[in-house]
Amino acid sequence: MNKRLLGLLVLFASGCASNTAQWPLAAWSPATNPEQWLENGRVQAERLAAGWPQARRAKNVILFIGDGMGVSTVTAARIFEGQLAGRSGEENFLSFERFPYTALIKTYEVDQQVPDSAGTMTAMMTGVKTNAGLIGLDQTARRGDCASARVAIRRTLLEEAEQEGLATGIVTTTRLTHATPAATYAHVPDRDWESDADLPQAAKEAGCRDIARQLIEFPYGDGPEVALGGGRQKFLPNQVHDPEYPNQSGSRQDGRNLLQEWQLRPNSAYVWNKEQFDAVDPAKIDRLLGLFEPSHLKYERDRLLDQGTEPSLSEMTAKAIQILKKSPKGFFLMVEGGRIDHAHHAGNAYRALTETIELAHAVEVAMQLTDPRETLIVVTADHSQPLVLAGYPKRGNPILGKVRDGRGEIAKAADGLPYTALSYANGRGAHLLPEGGDAVFAEKIHAGRFDLRQVDPTHPGYHQEALVPLEASTHAGEDVPLYAAGANAHLFRGVLEQHVICHLLRQAAGF
Repeated sequence: MNKRLLGLLVLFASGCASNTAQWPLAAWSPATNPEQWLENGRVQAERLAAGWPQARRAKNVILFIGDGMGVSTVTAARIFEGQLAGRSGEENFLSFERFPYTALIKTYEVDQQVPDSAGTMTAMMTGVKTNAGLIGLDQTARRGDCASARVAIRRTLLEEAEQEGLATGIVTTTRLTHATPAATYAHVPDRDWESDADLPQAAKEAGCRDIARQLIEFPYGDGPEVALGGGRQKFLPNQVHDPEYPNQSGSRQDGRNLLQEWQLRPNSAYVWNKEQFDAVDPAKIDRLLGLFEPSHLKYERDRLLDQGTEPSLSEMTAKAIQILKKSPKGFFLMVEGGRIDHAHHAGNAYRALTETIELAHAVEVAMQLTDPRETLIVVTADHSQPLVLAGYPKRGNPILGKVRDGRGEIAKAADGLPYTALSYANGRGAHLLPEGGDAVFAEKIHAGRFDLRQVDPTHPGYHQEALVPLEASTHAGEDVPLYAAGANAHLFRGVLEQHVICHLLRQAAGF
């Protein structure tokens, strides 16, 4: 035998016999109750911090949530942004994709394999996994049951930040009372209880409070300093007309005008359009509430077409940081790109990708306005969506277009018809008849595929084909990405249970 080979075999054998080191595999015990979820999350966070030099606490924490922003959405948005800039797109990076630390997040809920936004955001805010539809409550609560909710309340990270003396803020493109933003400050056994008009009579008699009311009656500290998004209707009484749409009224039945109640606090302001928003001087205002639509904000593309009648997610993020950073103890800010999810539900990839790109722009703004030595920025999603990128398109193929092969010819499926690089596993695209760039909903489910030869799938109104016909796409259940940068960003790595995010943010901030 070759002497060198023999020596290597001896060395390998001796190493195997004497090596006592172990791979860093963290033990994980399945949880069956809230206290176990809490303890497992705490232990996991401690293990991730072990062996690293003790870093200075993150004075400021900014959590960005791309609602429905799974890996395929990030990939497609990355390519789309690059192509909008005149490049092939694949080599592009969204702002947060350059962050030095990444992780994969498991998004299942206690009762569902594929989750909803209420349970997933509650996990990230409370450090405890819970059931679908519950906000700020653990799994012992029953959906729609007020009595069970009273003993299932879990304090949120935003509430804890207020107790610690930090300034806090919420920014979203959805209603402020929608599931993801609501999970930062509210505790209800049904995510749909956004105003008192949404509560069943039994819930009212049992003393349950709606989500909008809980934002105003915040029990910790002096409440969020900044809250920007949509949802005016949930805060106005039903006898008051909307300031922008006089034919619409508020939804509240209790007669309370929660917008006026917000302004009773010292040095507070309320704005409902971009002109008022732009006029706000962060140096002179300590508390800002902005509600720019009766319901959700416009999609970014439509906002631009309407000549910017409401602020963008980037502009709201900037204003929030400028107000919050005045706090000497620091701040916690949650920013949600919520309409990524809505566009996906509609099967409209164009708007989903432009919303994702705008979220990336908001992250870039946050980086410009903060110091990485004292600020932690985390970007992740609550869950994914069933968007698929497939079909062997050539390099630089328009991400929204028909698949062209390496020779530049339109690829054909087995039925002889062209197909697009992006499609959905389920949703409306199975019975939306494409006409030009727009789509018309069909009364009956289409038998077979659509003929796309005379259709432009890059049109903003196009709805991608879907395999399984549903009124809207469902969420998807695969892991979602997480990106971290700044103070204590090293804590975020590996494959993590979703509720561990809360424990890591607490640890990073030194709570």
